[in-house]
Amino acid sequence: MYWALVITSDRIKENPDEDQITPIVTSFLEKHGDTLVYRAVAGNNPAEILHAIASAVLAGAEAILVTGGTGPNPRDVTVDLVARIADRELPGIGEEFRRRSLQKGVANALLSRATAYTFQDRLIVVSPGNPDAVQTMLETVHPIAAHAVEQLRGAKHHHKHEATR
Repeated sequence: MYWALVITSDRIKENPDEDQITPIVTSFLEKHGDTLVYRAVAGNNPAEILHAIASAVLAGAEAILVTGGTGPNPRDVTVDLVARIADRELPGIGEEFRRRSLQKGVANALLSRATAYTFQDRLIVVSPGNPDAVQTMLETVHPIAAHAVEQLRGAKHHHKHEATR
């Protein structure tokens, strides 16, 4: 599967050496046989974030992981921006991310607006920018990402039925 990474962080944009997210994402994707086809650091600028997402689409990304900007701070605009361009929200991904984060003892996960959206035939996942949160989000979304994209492209459902008695 082809992925893109869009980091929204003024700090990382100003000092690229502080990027702890890219190594986590590239390692995870390589381990699972996926490819990172696009990466950008957009800062907390709405125009830059939208441009980076558009560039990820043009690069052929099937899933776009956008990190940062998911909290309650007025500068946290990523979720709102993606919601404006998205076709549909997939709230279960954010719900499962928060559940897993709480299981790991991260109480602040309740403040996160992390979620996922569909955009055309792509999946856009919005994750907090904390490196541990990025890892948790990848673990949450990766098992269903390919299926989600297949469904967005019109594949038929293949339901797995459990054997009964």
